[in-house]
Amino acid sequence: MSVKSSTSLGQALLAPRAIALVGASGDERKNTARPLRFMRKHRYAGRIHPINAGRTEIMGERAYPSLAVLPEPVDHVFVMIPGEQVLSVLEQCPAAGARVLTVYSDGFAEAGPEGMARQQVLVARARELGVRILGPNSIGSANLHTGGVISVNAAFEADDLVAGDISMVSQSGSMMGSLLSRAAARGFGFASSVSVGNESDITVGEVVDALVDDTNTRVILLFLETLREAPVLAAALARARQAGKPVVAYKLGRSEQGDALAQSHTGAMAGNDAAVDAFFRAHGVLRVQQLETLFEIVPLAARYGEARARAPAPRVAVITTTGGGAATVVDNLGMRGLVAAAPPPAFVEHMAGRGLRIRETPVIDLTLAATPAQYKDLLEQLLLADWCDAVLSVIGSSAQFHPDFAVNPLVQADKPDDKPMAAFLAPEAPASLALLRKHGIAAFRTPESCADALAVLFQRKPAPVPPPAAVPWPAGLPRAGALTEHEASRVFQALGVPVAASRLLPTDDLAHGLPYPVVAKVSSRDVPHKTDAGAVRIGIADEAQLRAAVDQMLRNVRVHAPDADIDGILVQAMEGRLLELILGYRLDPLVGPTIVLGAGGIAAELNPDFAIRLAPVGVEEARAMIEEVRATRLVRGFRGLPRGDCEALAHAIAAFSRLAEVEGVQVAEAEINPLFVRADGVVAVDGLLHID
Repeated sequence: MSVKSSTSLGQALLAPRAIALVGASGDERKNTARPLRFMRKHRYAGRIHPINAGRTEIMGERAYPSLAVLPEPVDHVFVMIPGEQVLSVLEQCPAAGARVLTVYSDGFAEAGPEGMARQQVLVARARELGVRILGPNSIGSANLHTGGVISVNAAFEADDLVAGDISMVSQSGSMMGSLLSRAAARGFGFASSVSVGNESDITVGEVVDALVDDTNTRVILLFLETLREAPVLAAALARARQAGKPVVAYKLGRSEQGDALAQSHTGAMAGNDAAVDAFFRAHGVLRVQQLETLFEIVPLAARYGEARARAPAPRVAVITTTGGGAATVVDNLGMRGLVAAAPPPAFVEHMAGRGLRIRETPVIDLTLAATPAQYKDLLEQLLLADWCDAVLSVIGSSAQFHPDFAVNPLVQADKPDDKPMAAFLAPEAPASLALLRKHGIAAFRTPESCADALAVLFQRKPAPVPPPAAVPWPAGLPRAGALTEHEASRVFQALGVPVAASRLLPTDDLAHGLPYPVVAKVSSRDVPHKTDAGAVRIGIADEAQLRAAVDQMLRNVRVHAPDADIDGILVQAMEGRLLELILGYRLDPLVGPTIVLGAGGIAAELNPDFAIRLAPVGVEEARAMIEEVRATRLVRGFRGLPRGDCEALAHAIAAFSRLAEVEGVQVAEAEINPLFVRADGVVAVDGLLHID
């Protein structure tokens, strides 16, 4: 008979009152002995029940042969036995009252098709039994406030792990331990850490959701290889944002090789990393590029939340006691889109009146010019100034040998909560780093992580997504498979995207009524890439040229795709343009509907230039996308060139993104390529659309 558990998922996962360790060893040298040792070391106050059929006692604790004979219910079961035996343990969990089963065992999805099948059977049975699974291939979880270290991770051998307000969720168990140890060496304290392993059942999103309700957690860190169950994660991130709990993420997969390695590790599915980036931004996640930034940014995130710049490029006032150190940071700030701002004349004059002479240079050099009191006064004046968005102190050897000069003023200065302040310590100065950390001041060991943190903190926040509104599907069009260009253009027109005038004609009657010159294309679902098949002709001047072009195109198609079903000939008006762009829509496998604006032309793939968002977007967000695509500078007044109608472009982007809201049809992919930008509007001159 099952023991009905009243324990919530969050409590069973993060703060269980009683734990069973299946496969616990009495040999303290083995990994399987670690959870019991760790919980003793970190003074776990709950009850621990080792399960080992060959022992009656393990490290002074009574051992039991199975879950079935436990003297009391448990909230959490940790399994450390071969993978093929895990299912039998799962069957015993309901009777033992267990809400969560963490599977350390491997040999599941990460091991190939047979392992995936084993994992699917395990999860299906767990759902029937009402038990939640963490893992498989999970190195475990830990709560440093309760001492509940349900993990084999060697990081918990450390004596310097302290309870704090940071919690971490990781898809890599080993990296979770590495990050814990790195952060602990800097004095960062943790609340909870959870390794989700293969994420077969309990997802990152569900763990984040539980951490939002955890009173010990203030900042949530994510180490990710992929995204699973994006809607669940999105809902959890919304709750975290509402609760004022920043979420910081480091995700693998920025390069093709990194993405491949991430997939091979846990059987993860590949996705578009740029789409993942868009997902993070849409949901307020601070995605860092440097691993060390993941924890070094915590004081900034905790104190300043979502910082906002008052200029297109965030302006940083840089104070330094080391010219070379400042140069390294300024260089990195520039590469991340931030500006080292020079103090304006009025501020220089203001500080002179307070007894400190500075210059109008991008770096305020105080190497020889100030006392600690003047340093503190300058900091406070910069934090009140309206010409900079953040203040960065770059400290040289004084951080190591004379902290009174430049480090203590950072601690002592009055610091408003609406302007970020941070420090980069050029030398190795652990005492000063610890002092700043103790007082909640973000301090960085490298210029790269410093610039990374500030750039992420000031990343532009997307405009709110407009309320969903269903878009009717045009009558008579297919609801599955690939559409022809003519059919796709009807959809685009229904959305409100301007489309070039065209006529679909039978191959033997080419009367079209459009003014010459025209474009002619073979219309066929079986020939989606018409240029490759020789099925497009432009600049056709008259009826004779049209007939000759059509005959040649039909011959080309018969060679390229002999079995192609041809609907007819699409004759289209020739359109002029100032710029050609690509407008794309994709149902990304990880994050869902996305919209992409990119540079057009044959060189676009060689030099990617695009902006991407979750779909749908509003006009304001579409304007931001236009600003991000470098090629659009050609129609935004660059060097006196003619201006294009960027407002019409923004409305077309927003309209096209509503493919995410079409009722009764799931559009898998659509593209307008090219989309012409003109002085008086935009027009789609080619397109495709595919329905799942």
